Amino acid sequence: MSFNTKKIKKNAFRITKDREVTALRIRVPGGHIDAHYLSLIKEIADEHGDGTLHITTRQGFEVPGISFADFEEVNEKIAPILEGMEKEIGVEIVDPGDGYPAAGTRNVSACIGNRVCRYSNYDTTELAQEIEKNIFPNDYHVKIALSGCPNDCIKGHLQDFGILGMIEPIYHQERCIGCEACVDNCKKRVTSALSFEQERVVRDEQRCIGCGECILQCPTNAWERGGQFFKVVIMGRTGKKNPRLAKPFLKWASRDVVISIVNNVYDYIERHIDTSLAKEHIGYIVDRTGYPQFKEEILKGVELNSECEIADKINWNGYQTGEKI
Repeated sequence: MSFNTKKIKKNAFRITKDREVTALRIRVPGGHIDAHYLSLIKEIADEHGDGTLHITTRQGFEVPGISFADFEEVNEKIAPILEGMEKEIGVEIVDPGDGYPAAGTRNVSACIGNRVCRYSNYDTTELAQEIEKNIFPNDYHVKIALSGCPNDCIKGHLQDFGILGMIEPIYHQERCIGCEACVDNCKKRVTSALSFEQERVVRDEQRCIGCGECILQCPTNAWERGGQFFKVVIMGRTGKKNPRLAKPFLKWASRDVVISIVNNVYDYIERHIDTSLAKEHIGYIVDRTGYPQFKEEILKGVELNSECEIADKINWNGYQTGEKI
């Protein structure tokens, strides 16, 4: 059977080891989907696939065992999911009946956020869907993950952009009873950013990571939530060549700043990508152009909030695979 490999991949179908079948990948922005779509996904798996579903590492669904002969029919069947992305998120899909219009930019993943988790500092699903609206469809290979707090349960440190929620803790000395619960917790579980001096808690702003645990630990509400901010770590990756953890790029960045830099990355890739490759990981583009060039282009036109801190330089480590150990 002959088929257009490029079109199949663009429609979010996988080329598998079995030349007769493919697998459909379904986006779930922010890892959150209305339950009524599950019956449709089940129908596709039962009627066109092998009756199973795989949950991907990026929080999407993959339906294996689909015959290439059913390719067009499956595209038509997933139209309600794409229409839902338009209606519920605002993603622009020209013709939902033609299937997914791109697969390069990966599903924006997120931890469960403050809709459920008491440690989360923001609604990760809502911001993930806002980012999805801005960046999909797009053919460039970009991975983005959102975590509600610096604990980074979603493992944003292995993504091109890891967006970690921060909160500014506001201290009210008049409510403090000097129990030092916040100080002890920060020392044992966080960064020792708090100390108790002269009958009051002192916060070291350089050590504070904005996790908000002091607010949760205080029995008298001496700490309260202030402004909402984000830490952005960049260019983490796995892969065959040079796996590495992401490094801090921005701290105490506003929501608008986060959205702007993610939007800007596509122009940067367009200017510098090696078109001789089938796809090029953005981290290798940054390695080639250098961090100063990346920083200049990614922040172009971005109105930074006054609290935002920017890394002067970044030296990624990781390791080169193939080296003797």
